[in-house]
Amino acid sequence: MTKVEAIKKVLENNNGTATWEIIYNNISKYYPLIKSSTSWQEGIRGVLYRELKNNKNFKKISLGIYALKDYKEENKKAIIEDKIRMHSYIEGVCIELGNFEKYLTYTADPSANYKDNIYLKDLITLNKIPLFTYNEIIDSVKRIDVLWFNKKSYKFPKIAYEVIDSIGTLENAFSRTFQLSDFATKFFLIGKKEFRKKFDKIVNTKPFNEMPNRYNFKSYEEIIDFYEKKVEIEKIKFY
Repeated sequence: MTKVEAIKKVLENNNGTATWEIIYNNISKYYPLIKSSTSWQEGIRGVLYRELKNNKNFKKISLGIYALKDYKEENKKAIIEDKIRMHSYIEGVCIELGNFEKYLTYTADPSANYKDNIYLKDLITLNKIPLFTYNEIIDSVKRIDVLWFNKKSYKFPKIAYEVIDSIGTLENAFSRTFQLSDFATKFFLIGKKEFRKKFDKIVNTKPFNEMPNRYNFKSYEEIIDFYEKKVEIEKIKFY
């Protein structure tokens, strides 16, 4: 079996899609000698990138997810119209962007379904929050939807994302993120565009008005548009 055939088998057994970690963790089942080289992961990436460039066998369907060439992608409209799926979809978008920017990524919802047979646990690079501060703070912070941590030196949270399903949960999101106020962390609250008015009201009250530049509101449309543009730019690099 060739390396291309082995990668295809991994994707086939994951219903047509896979992240790099899924490929790395399963390819030796079909290519037993794959890890005989110290640079075996680079070798796999080289094979897959060559196939993408030649428009053969595989396609890139997100910043970090690959699929068989004939794979039919999940209907995005169906995801967006499902409140539960929309929450985990936005979380997945934030995780993918963090991985792309070379941060370590964490989510409070690892078992949630992202899209195309991929779960949030397949995307994150941290299963547990690093012990960067007191346990009392960590117990609260670990419930934040998505966190990006420094990869180098000390692992401190750099960016925190909360996905707001309903306007009634907005204040709770502010409270959770405020636990990181003593760190150089930026906060992004993501929700329906009509939530922006309530966001502006809260961010201008104490204690949040003491650090208004650290709080940002993005609508679902804004974060999805930003993400999709990143994906398209990355796809172009292969051609």
